Amino acid sequence: MKNNYLTRKLICVLLPLLFLSTKGNAQYTVSSIPHQAYTLASPTPLFTNDDQYSPVIALPFSFTFFGNAYNQMVVSTNGYIDFRTNLATQTSPWQFTTTIPNTNFPIKNSILACYHDLDNRNSTGTISYSVVGAAPYRKFILIFVNQPHYDCSNFKSTFQVILYETLNTIDVQIVDKPLSCSHNGGNAVTGIINSMGTIAFAPSGRNTGPWTASQEGWRFSLPMETNGYKYTKCDTDSDGLETFNLQIIKDDLLAPDMVFYETLADQQNQVRQMPLSYSNLVPDQLIYGDNNGQVTKIILRAIDCSVDYDLDTIPTASEDLNGDGNLENDDTDGDGIPNFLDNDDDGDMVLTSFEYVFASGRNSNTTNSVLDTDNDGIPNYLDNDDDGDGVLTINEDYNGNNNPGDDDTNNNGLPDYLERAVALGVDGHDLNNLISLYPNPVSNSLNIDNKTNEVISNIAIYSINGMLVKQVPNAANATSIPVSELQTGMYFVKMEVGNQVMNYKFIKK
Repeated sequence: MKNNYLTRKLICVLLPLLFLSTKGNAQYTVSSIPHQAYTLASPTPLFTNDDQYSPVIALPFSFTFFGNAYNQMVVSTNGYIDFRTNLATQTSPWQFTTTIPNTNFPIKNSILACYHDLDNRNSTGTISYSVVGAAPYRKFILIFVNQPHYDCSNFKSTFQVILYETLNTIDVQIVDKPLSCSHNGGNAVTGIINSMGTIAFAPSGRNTGPWTASQEGWRFSLPMETNGYKYTKCDTDSDGLETFNLQIIKDDLLAPDMVFYETLADQQNQVRQMPLSYSNLVPDQLIYGDNNGQVTKIILRAIDCSVDYDLDTIPTASEDLNGDGNLENDDTDGDGIPNFLDNDDDGDMVLTSFEYVFASGRNSNTTNSVLDTDNDGIPNYLDNDDDGDGVLTINEDYNGNNNPGDDDTNNNGLPDYLERAVALGVDGHDLNNLISLYPNPVSNSLNIDNKTNEVISNIAIYSINGMLVKQVPNAANATSIPVSELQTGMYFVKMEVGNQVMNYKFIKK
């Protein structure tokens, strides 16, 4: 599997999301993700007819799309999923010229994985699907392989679409989509569109038109619930039931006065308050937290931790980085997806499975340690600056082809993003090496070791998603930074040193 690392412009690691509509509650965000091509062990094959919908396909889980829940779909040989199951086995439209959203667009209520006119009547390629993982985090994966373009069969497209149970997230992975001949203007589109055609979302440069793509990934996500909390534990005996320490919820929400109730009626009547050590009665139990009248919905869930839900090769139990037993509050890159469900834990556009490798004796006294290229105490799979040169991994794509893995500017066989000596176009690189922050990870106080002759004039701490969380007063005289009040996770420190701006990272544990 070859990985593609799409460049994202960052301001203090602020993740940009592409919004193409602002209507209604179904406000999806579109973001670039690492390329990951799935393979299926025992896929179910589909038909090869030209311009045709499949028979109805049953989903093994309920999937929410534009606010509606579905457990059935049909698939078009022209590269999309359609939730209008009444169209099963009928002719699928192939001609389109308008961009989305548009009420005249011929396809509605659909996931346009890579919609263009395809013709696989000669069975050159395949269309197949399968379900992987375990409830409640299964994935439905639909794969189009070597699908010939109509009227120019020497051009073939390969792409995939992945539907996530519970998260209701949609991924599109384009393995290869060549620029077709002039048929239908060469039009293609990747995106999603609602049942009326009035709301739609597409990545930048992937709306209707002639375009080509190779080894790129896109994600369509619904907003995170703002008045909810999830507490997911490993199920030790596979019965869906576990004992939950509700004090963890109070600590995470900074709500020392919060009390808990099994039902909303109990909360409203202020009766039968739950103990802090509580065994759930049913799987996926919903309880209610009351913090001085503010009510929070809480889901208690026990899962089979022998399953690698994000297929990143890290054991699910090992993704509880803070060790509190709740898998949901470990989100290194702050993207809203906990590490045990995230195949890019540090948000550096390099797949976790690519970075979670072991080096015998490297940076450790043990004989088998997880790779930590810059020896900063943060393994590469949790580190978005793997070589510690002050340049984020996703910004070390110096040749501009969206893949930092093939950037080797000094021709020594080592990618630049893994080599500290290379930090092109970054002011103050040498200065960066003379200032260190320790310990890392840190619990209470982050010490500053300034070996330069320059004065530190400003210090600010940002969360992984670019939010300013702390401004340090009297920075010129500061020798340490109190961080005990911060939530667990990765943070960035921005310092103004002389006439330079320096960036560092640390993990609050």
